[in-house]
Amino acid sequence: MRANELRDKTDGELKALIAEKTGDLMHFRLQMATGVVDNVKLSRNARKDIARIQTILNERARAAAGA
Repeated sequence: MRANELRDKTDGELKALIAEKTGDLMHFRLQMATGVVDNVKLSRNARKDIARIQTILNERARAAAGA
């Protein structure tokens, strides 16, 4: 996901996305343990998406605290 797309979403939607991506990451780790992984890049993409979402939430929190 792109940061511009994420900035259009509300905080609730972003938190739901974090929960979804975290679930995807857990599912990926289970697949790694069983050796059934098709695409290894999914883990990296999920982690980067989570980081982007958290960055946007932190930016909003700092902007609200400063205002």
